[in-house]
Amino acid sequence: MSRSVEVYIKGRYAGILKEIDNEHYSFRYNDDYYNDRDAPPVSLTMPKNKQEYLSSFLFPVFFNMTSEGDNRIIQARNLRIDENDDFGILSATGHTDTIGAITVKPIEI
Repeated sequence: MSRSVEVYIKGRYAGILKEIDNEHYSFRYNDDYYNDRDAPPVSLTMPKNKQEYLSSFLFPVFFNMTSEGDNRIIQARNLRIDENDDFGILSATGHTDTIGAITVKPIEI
C-alpha cells in the first residue's frame, strides 16, 4: 500500500512525495513549480528536474524533518504510529511541526 504527501515550499505547492513501500520512495516536482525560474529546489541534492527522483530510503531532506530520540518516541506513542515509520511520522507532523521552508500535507485517498 503506497502513501503520498504534497510537498510545499514556503506555502507553495512544489510536488508529490510517495512511499511506494518501505524500500521505495519517489518525488516529482509539480509542473507549475518546475517551470517557475524563481522557485527554489527542495534541496541542493534534488535540483528541479522534470523526471521523478527515486530512492530506496526516505530522501534525507524529508527524513531530517522528522523528530529523533525521546521526542520521536513521544510523538509515535501519541499518534499511534510505529516509531520506525519515518514516512508515517513525517506525514503526521510535517504540516505544522517543522523547522524551515518545507511542509508536507497528507493526501487522503
